[in-house]
Amino acid sequence: MASTLSSSPKPPIPLISHRTQFKPQNFYPLTRSLISFDYDSDKNGFQTQLSRRKQVCCVSTTKQEVGVVGKSDKGREIEYLVREFGWGVRKLYRVGEEVRMAAYVQAEAFYEPMAFFNGVFYEFFKGEVLSDLMFRMRNSASDRYACLVAESVNESTALQELVGIVDVTVQRDEDVLVHLSGAEEYLYVSGIAVLKKFRRQKVGTVLLKACDALSQQWRYNFLALRAYEDDLGACRLYSSAGYNVVSRDPLWMTWFGMRRRVLMIKQNNFQY
Repeated sequence: MASTLSSSPKPPIPLISHRTQFKPQNFYPLTRSLISFDYDSDKNGFQTQLSRRKQVCCVSTTKQEVGVVGKSDKGREIEYLVREFGWGVRKLYRVGEEVRMAAYVQAEAFYEPMAFFNGVFYEFFKGEVLSDLMFRMRNSASDRYACLVAESVNESTALQELVGIVDVTVQRDEDVLVHLSGAEEYLYVSGIAVLKKFRRQKVGTVLLKACDALSQQWRYNFLALRAYEDDLGACRLYSSAGYNVVSRDPLWMTWFGMRRRVLMIKQNNFQY
């Protein structure tokens, strides 16, 4: 794909509907990791979310962390939400090849190897991740959904690839709102992924700081995410970024071999 996904003159690529595409019974176990982080909390439906009116709110990080930095890249001016530790985080361009690169990062992070025909299943999984990312970018309002990507900003390297990704969506799930005093909507952080060869290099930290910066731009006070309770590394990362556990999945889920998740909330207090 050489043209942008949002304004191609060709008819759009047929996609499976969002509600059908990510039901666990349809693609389990291939997509179970991605589903658990990205879609479980949206009980009102994705299309409904897009038409909701944005409410007041807002967030954190210092001016040094949230500086907008520009540089030229093939004629395009790049605006970074955050630039730190040698990484810059910006919104994903709606260009075919870059969208494919972003989908690859998530696919590598969330795919669980199969005993048989692993290569075939992996290619199928990558296609599903790409299809869903294209759907969200085509059907989401620009102030309701953003896909943020991390890349190297170190001028001494020739690195020209995306190394991390995170989705940020405006939501109003009642199960989350009960923990958010006075809020009617919040930003849901999901699908955070870093290429294996770049883990433990602060990419995840910078991605989370970019979510803070975006919440400041969009004027939302609360951010929420879900993580597996037994994923201690991820929980430590989120805790160090200011997220606190407010609820857990029912204990009976573990009786059926399901991993228990925690809901984590962060509140920021920017003044306007």
